[in-house]
Amino acid sequence: MRYVFDDIAVAGTSASRPRTFKREEAEVKDEEEKFEEESEEELDQDSDKRKGTQGIIEIENPNLVKPKNLKARDIDIGKTTELSRREREELEKQKARERYMRLQEEGKTDQAKKDLERLALIRQQRAEAAKKREEEKAAKEQKKVEGRK
Repeated sequence: MRYVFDDIAVAGTSASRPRTFKREEAEVKDEEEKFEEESEEELDQDSDKRKGTQGIIEIENPNLVKPKNLKARDIDIGKTTELSRREREELEKQKARERYMRLQEEGKTDQAKKDLERLALIRQQRAEAAKKREEEKAAKEQKKVEGRK
């Protein structure tokens, strides 16, 4: 007795089966074994993650972000990461501070101009004070010379 289902001949004895059918049967068994091994690994991973009452109580927390395990070969090196708002603001502050300090050194800011004016005034006053001291010193020496004569 011979039946035909989905273009596969099914016979009453295994002797009448074609050789390709045996190979296909072996491939299906291999695939089933692989699938069972993968499902066992997944179960092992789930049981490792759950400790204590976590295995009993399942909570749906929409705010909970599960860490994504990335393998080294899956990481895209060329991809740039997005900065958070705080990180972006911090970078902008640092750049603004550096820009201000550079302008300050060049003397282009209002504060730098005021500082330079004060510095110029102080230098002028010190130069005048130094001249006055030298004149007084010269006058004292001249008096000493005249007093000796």
